Amino acid sequence: MTMKMTRRAFSAAVGALALAGTSLGAFAQDKITLRLSTPASETDQRSVSLANVFGPAVAGFAAYEPHYNASLVAQGSELESIASGDLEMSITSAQELATFFPEFSIFATGYVHQNAEHQVRVFNDPLMEPFKQKVEDELGVKLLAVMYLGRRHVNLRFPRSEKNVMTPADLAGVNLRMPGSDAWQFLGKALGANPTPMAFTEIYTALQTGSVDGQDNPLPTVVDAKFYEVTKQISLTSHLVDLNYIAFSKAVWDKLTPEQQATVQKAAEDAAESGRQAQLKKEEDLVAFLKDKGLDVYEPDLKAFREHVQAQYVGSSFAEAWPEGVLEKINALGN
Repeated sequence: MTMKMTRRAFSAAVGALALAGTSLGAFAQDKITLRLSTPASETDQRSVSLANVFGPAVAGFAAYEPHYNASLVAQGSELESIASGDLEMSITSAQELATFFPEFSIFATGYVHQNAEHQVRVFNDPLMEPFKQKVEDELGVKLLAVMYLGRRHVNLRFPRSEKNVMTPADLAGVNLRMPGSDAWQFLGKALGANPTPMAFTEIYTALQTGSVDGQDNPLPTVVDAKFYEVTKQISLTSHLVDLNYIAFSKAVWDKLTPEQQATVQKAAEDAAESGRQAQLKKEEDLVAFLKDKGLDVYEPDLKAFREHVQAQYVGSSFAEAWPEGVLEKINALGN
């Protein structure tokens, strides 16, 4: 009797395992693949944080598959690929979104974001909901989180004793290399400088010979390009706090269970926070590095710069697409 029951139990167990195996096999087959296409390298902090934080967090139901250096989708085509169903994820900029929705240009404007924490407050505030909803409705792209890229500062070739840049008035007559687009040149003028368009590859020699008085870039670029060899000071103007958004296919999102959606959302936010802290630490370390190289690194009157620059934008063609009252709401979320 015992033997019969044992055999029955064994048979039942085998059957259950077989069914479980079938179920697990079906689950494995149903596991989705989340392909991310980015022009960034594998060692970029955005790539690292997504690979180390996002990928493991969603591994229970999804396989995270990153493609770096625009190897899967051409740079600038990622949003269209998500919209057409040919891609699941990307990292996109406010500038890129502004080519579809001009109102996004406000998030790529000088002194709109004050720092990394302000970026997060703005992204999570109700003021962002109409922006996010429009991207979902018209492009089929869900913006999950904001990633901090860093702050751009003014880097000058003359000693601080000659020109202490504390307010926009101190940049009067300064030939400041800025990227050549109309938007960048406008920002240079709004800062108070005389913006000079020039290819990035020409900056080092131009600083060395005095063809330009300075340039603007994040600190990692100042170090990577060795601009510290031909400059004397950095005024931490933070005139542009750059960002990316983690973009996710709305069609894929809608197929996920509520629990899976919550996991994806948290994974994106955690990855963004990981990258944010890594970038902030890197910037802090680079200030010390540049001071060791003999540069004066100091913070100017940011309030004076912010008020002056925003005043230049208000009423300009660059602000025509901004929804009424949004700039004021963004400023109110600041420190």
